[in-house]
Amino acid sequence: MKEQQKQKKHEDKSELAIAGGLMIGLGVGFFFLQASVFAFVGCILAGLGLGLIISPIIALCGGAQKSED
Repeated sequence: MKEQQKQKKHEDKSELAIAGGLMIGLGVGFFFLQASVFAFVGCILAGLGLGLIISPIIALCGGAQKSED
């Protein structure tokens, strides 16, 4: 049972979208850091939100590909 959960977790790449969106927001936010701290925080939150939106889309696409196999 635990082996199946570990294997499923390694196959699921949707969780990487959240971290990726956060890293993109952090990188973009560094450009706005000198102008405003609020813009920096806003970029981080926007990147996190983008990752949270993309994550279920990736999960649905991955589930569709698995059902075809």
